Amino acid sequence: MKLLFQFIACWILILIAAGQVLGWSGSQMPQDQKPNVIVIITDDQGYGDLGFHGNPIIQTPYMDKFFEESVEATNFHVSPTCTPTRGALMTGRYTNRVGTWHTIGGRSLLFEDETILPQIFAQNGYATGMFGKWHLGDNYPFRPGDRGFQQVVRHGGGGVTQAPDYWGNDYFDDTYWFNGEPRETEGYVTDVFFEESLKFIEENRERPFFAYISTNAPHAPFHVPEEYYNLYKGEDQLLERQKRFYGMITNIDDNLGRLEQKLQELKLAENTIVIYMTDNGTAAGFSQREGKDYGYNADLRGTKGSEYEGGHRVPFAIRWPDAGIEGGKELPHLLAHIDVLPTLADLAGLTYVETKELDGRSFAPLLHDEDATWDSRTLIVDSQRTENLVKWRRSAVMDDTWRLINGQELYHIKDDISQHNDVASEHPEVVNRLRESYNKWWTSLAEQGVNERYAYIKAGTRYENPVRLSSHDMHIYPYKYVWHQNGVLEGVRGKGKLKIEIADEGTYRISLRRYPRESGLAFNEQVAARKESVEISNPMPASQQHNLTHASLYIAGISETKPIPSDNAEAVHFEGYIPAGKYDVTAFLEDEQGRVYPSYYTYIERISD
Repeated sequence: MKLLFQFIACWILILIAAGQVLGWSGSQMPQDQKPNVIVIITDDQGYGDLGFHGNPIIQTPYMDKFFEESVEATNFHVSPTCTPTRGALMTGRYTNRVGTWHTIGGRSLLFEDETILPQIFAQNGYATGMFGKWHLGDNYPFRPGDRGFQQVVRHGGGGVTQAPDYWGNDYFDDTYWFNGEPRETEGYVTDVFFEESLKFIEENRERPFFAYISTNAPHAPFHVPEEYYNLYKGEDQLLERQKRFYGMITNIDDNLGRLEQKLQELKLAENTIVIYMTDNGTAAGFSQREGKDYGYNADLRGTKGSEYEGGHRVPFAIRWPDAGIEGGKELPHLLAHIDVLPTLADLAGLTYVETKELDGRSFAPLLHDEDATWDSRTLIVDSQRTENLVKWRRSAVMDDTWRLINGQELYHIKDDISQHNDVASEHPEVVNRLRESYNKWWTSLAEQGVNERYAYIKAGTRYENPVRLSSHDMHIYPYKYVWHQNGVLEGVRGKGKLKIEIADEGTYRISLRRYPRESGLAFNEQVAARKESVEISNPMPASQQHNLTHASLYIAGISETKPIPSDNAEAVHFEGYIPAGKYDVTAFLEDEQGRVYPSYYTYIERISD
């Protein structure tokens, strides 16, 4: 018996030693002990839009507590707008490599051949769920359910009320897509997405899970429950839109509190990695009017969309108590969205095949040891928002000390956080060094041929038939307001192309519409404006009448114009044989004066072989 105990003790020591050699934490060894992972990313909340960063007005007690209990990356950067950040976050690669450098116009679709975060988690035995905003494609093969998420509850496009979204949504009692099927919900948008995420967490509490909670709030329009608006109603240091914006963030804060409570109830808090971050600088938290500042921006220059610090430095905190990642520590190192994938893979012990070289780097060593070796590097973010990439456009080249803006301006960021003093003329050697880094990066993009590459939405598959397309994803330049439901109601004019791949040859029915099927509206039907209220400050407007008379379609062998048959017609249908292949589809409407409008909604359905 003594020998048996010695034998068992020996094996225990061997296993402990193996765990230390392989870098296992206690939650990275057996499958049933792998850490759960929750990534919370809010939409348009900037670095200064929480109390923890010194905002004297906003009420965010749960966020503040979370940051106090976590390791905060104080020099963390994303892209200056929504989709570009999400593309980089999901892939660990610069967004300009993966096709997601705009938020509309067909340049917000994440290239199909990229391996992304939920796929890696799923391949490692995790339950995967996403709740809220995706903004990387609304059709096959770009939807979250096509890319590794097993449970999905989401709105369409880049925000509630945009063209891909379910018609008529307004943040309250909306219809969202549940695993691809529209379902009516009750309550406020953020409450719904958090509620669904809590259900997912509880249902999967006995296995490791990855929950991606991506709120639509506080993105415009600034619709907010009255109780949250009232918290800021009397603040004379805030503009009207900021009162609503802050109210939306406090609502998120309360939902973060609900999440924390659920993790405690389920006894999951200790072995769950939680990340809180945002997707770009503030959209409304800071404004200047007639020489006066409204709101708070933590002394940063620029807001959402800007190449200056306020456009891309964002809040980021990570907590994992079981691994000692907690306790109010700070990381001042230069980190970014491209680092999240390799870091999570490292922390959770995920195995995957790196088919494409990552741009990001795991900062897991820094989370365990603030003094760990960390080689200096140069990072680049930009705000392209164009059909094709433009060199130096709204760019920031960053290292630990410097910011090179648009290839011209230079700022010593440690001494000049507000970027007031351009010192390019005083440090030409730094300018040249950072320009060289950018040029190498730009050459690598050119070698990939990203400007010549397009993401094609697939039609005629068993995964989505019919395909519901919107003008949000139409390649149209200059860009128009066709990406929003209000633009549809206004009748914004223009003509562009949809990039479509017909997966299988056959007979197809293609329907051109002004309004989506779920609306039940005819081409020329008058739509009344919705009423404004305390909660809904920017309701859907009335439609503008244009007396649309004809619809035209060009794809493969179909080249035809048809009259809109009657005043109550909702669609014009075209049918024909289409061979498999990639096509530029042109679909447009005309009024009685010959003015051209996009087919705001186009449905492609394979009806026979």
